[in-house]
Amino acid sequence: MEIIEDLKESSLETVSVLGKLGTFGFVSLQSDSNLGKSYVKKTSTLEQSKNLEKELRIMLRFHNNPFIVRASSDHLHFATNTKSMSLCYIYMEYASLGNLNKMISDAGGRLPEDSVRRATRMILQGLKALHSEGFVHCDLKPSNVLVFPSNTRGEPWDLKLAGFGLYKEPTMDSSLLFPGTLEEYMSPEAIERDRFVGKDKLIGPARDIWSLGRIVLRMFGGIPVEVRGSNTWRLYEDISPEATDFVGRCLAWRPPNRATVVELLDHPFAAEKLPLLLSFLRVPSFVRRNVNEKLNVRQEELIPKPQGLLW
Repeated sequence: MEIIEDLKESSLETVSVLGKLGTFGFVSLQSDSNLGKSYVKKTSTLEQSKNLEKELRIMLRFHNNPFIVRASSDHLHFATNTKSMSLCYIYMEYASLGNLNKMISDAGGRLPEDSVRRATRMILQGLKALHSEGFVHCDLKPSNVLVFPSNTRGEPWDLKLAGFGLYKEPTMDSSLLFPGTLEEYMSPEAIERDRFVGKDKLIGPARDIWSLGRIVLRMFGGIPVEVRGSNTWRLYEDISPEATDFVGRCLAWRPPNRATVVELLDHPFAAEKLPLLLSFLRVPSFVRRNVNEKLNVRQEELIPKPQGLLW
């Protein structure tokens, strides 16, 4: 399967090194001046080839999904460096606006609520694709959410999920340990597994939901603090009742008590706003009454949690 037919390695030049990848690996920005295109190249030692191959596999599987980062080549590449070390690498699309961490930092540490809602909805769309086919990201955090110039007129950015080095595939044993890489975004069953019993220990979509709740807190300016030895987050400003309820449904302690992706996409905080309200006036009255009743019920279901600024 050809993802991008015009990627020619002989035309690529290294622009800069973007970061490290493990002990010996690195991530670099590659540019094809002839085509005016840029790519990200992730390079690792041959011993780590399974990790890159795994990451490439999921990008190829979801290559048509607009909320998951795309591979720019359909296979693993191999080479030998000047020290006779065997290397492997993959190519993927370049996020010219950085990642969600950078976007939050550039905004002064907190995003406006409308931006948080839009970002949350895009992350949920990416998770929906993964969860619907039995995948669990297992390492969801702001640095694994990439920011691209938007394809939607009037919008400044779009988000895509990335960082698939630790994801759980449908055929993998759900009882195995997939710890994640950043504790403040990891679910309690991933950090304190011994405190959970039975199915609560298993790796499932609820693990990503917890991480999403923490990401929403981060977008609202929250930071992790230690309160009586527990991993807690503090907000320095109040958030709306819809946002409070949404985060509460993500951060339920027991995995079965957390909302699903589908439920959260339908939550008032993340649900898509009706684009043409005027057209609603042309809808028959009995349909309008039914919609209004559902909206009223949904608002009444919001239960602002009493946690205040500590989560």
